[in-house]
Amino acid sequence: MTEIAVLGYGVVGSGTVEVLDNNSAKVARNAGQNIRVKYILDVRDFPGSPYKNLFTDSFETIVNDPDISVVVEAIGGVNAALEYTERCLDAGKNVVTSNKELVASHGYRLLKLARERGVNYLFEASVGGGIPIMRPLAQCMSANNISEVYGILNGTTNYILTEMEKKGIPFADALSDAMEKGYAEADPSADVDGHDACRKICILSSLAFGKHVYPDSVQTEGISNVTSEDKRFAQALGYKIKLLGRAQTVGAKLYVYVAPHLVSKDMLLSGVDGVMNGVVVCGNAVGDVILCGAGAGKLPTASAVVADVIDAVKHLYARKWISWEDGGPEIIADIEDLETKWYIRTSAPREKIESEFGQVEFAGEIDNTTAFITTVKSGKNIKDILGRGVTALTIFRVLGDY
Repeated sequence: MTEIAVLGYGVVGSGTVEVLDNNSAKVARNAGQNIRVKYILDVRDFPGSPYKNLFTDSFETIVNDPDISVVVEAIGGVNAALEYTERCLDAGKNVVTSNKELVASHGYRLLKLARERGVNYLFEASVGGGIPIMRPLAQCMSANNISEVYGILNGTTNYILTEMEKKGIPFADALSDAMEKGYAEADPSADVDGHDACRKICILSSLAFGKHVYPDSVQTEGISNVTSEDKRFAQALGYKIKLLGRAQTVGAKLYVYVAPHLVSKDMLLSGVDGVMNGVVVCGNAVGDVILCGAGAGKLPTASAVVADVIDAVKHLYARKWISWEDGGPEIIADIEDLETKWYIRTSAPREKIESEFGQVEFAGEIDNTTAFITTVKSGKNIKDILGRGVTALTIFRVLGDY
């Protein structure tokens, strides 16, 4: 019997307790022993809960209980979550989390502490909800040199972009719909401005390339500049617009960024619509691997959390090797140097476009604006051209071979 504690009884915490309870026989079989929740930490009262006798408002009780060997951190944010995680690891307790903000900002520090104390810090659920991605990266693809990791990492923005395409509605209306359905928070800025996707690509790139990538080093762009016209132009060109987090190596340089991209309808990732997430990993031996599924939600996320709990129980006396070195701004190359194809929407006449860009692929005209895809150019080249009289109303990168 292994006894565990769950910190926080919100969406993830309650889902974790529910999965452990409802699937207890399967969990025990896979873990090799029964797993029992002994404490649930929350300052609120839940008098109608079937787990009401497990609640405590004392973290000290949990951290000082020698029978607790695994702690699920489901508080979210950084402040209390960081303090409690550090204290649990320091006390020799394994910690499991879905807290992407904490892992993205302090993952190196917490993994180092876990290694020093001989315990595990596991975070499968921090990226992609129920999609298994950490284990494939750390284990199944460990024999590969990874050249790129990218994907649709935020279900809210993917839902908004999908609705804009299917219904032909503007961004504001699609965002309002997402909020009404509960897919977006009252303050949706973390999603629509790209910060959530940024934290997730930081975690993926840290694991894939071996050095901690901090969010404040990553250039991040959201989807608020995507218009209905852009959606129609993209369709005419045979593309969809998706918000992607990308980490890729070109030579010895590592580029990490978040931005809207045009994705060809011939690519599997373009079919990942609605609130679904999709991640692509490019290895030199295995090729491209794509994983898709529910990127958020109570039970999908809890599924990944409980899988980590099982893993922690199976490795109580043998650490799993998940680690990376510290990093800094110097490990990230300037994405303005990165060559790519570009989608540009402008009010400039075709003659001016062709004189400045040469041969391009035109999408047509809508409301006196023209859209086209350019040949391969770096961001600095594009800025030089745009400074000569072709004003970009919208400019996005195009995913694909360059």
